[in-house]
Amino acid sequence: QVHLVESGGGLVQSGGSLRLSCRASGVIFQLNAMGWYRQVPGQERELVAVVSSGGSTTYGDPVKGRFTISKDSAKVSVDLQMNNLKPEDTAVYFCYLNHHVNIQSWGQGTQVTVSS
Repeated sequence: QVHLVESGGGLVQSGGSLRLSCRASGVIFQLNAMGWYRQVPGQERELVAVVSSGGSTTYGDPVKGRFTISKDSAKVSVDLQMNNLKPEDTAVYFCYLNHHVNIQSWGQGTQVTVSS
């Protein structure tokens, strides 16, 4: 069973920065992609950023140019550097892992709150 542990959420003022980290543990036969999604109560979960095993990255439109995703394949971990944060970035951020034959695993979520 794969387990994802997130850290780094918190409260920050608008324009500030935060860094989220996620580390996976357990038996992972084939890592396809790893990244972050976020969700606001009452809304669907949306893509923030994902990095594939080959290193290609995909960002959600609202965060392009402000957020940067990076991975450490040896540690099976992924970080999300969030700069120039805005109040609309407030959400619960979930670590995501796609492995084996398109199996999706999720972390428990970490709250990010940006005050205006």
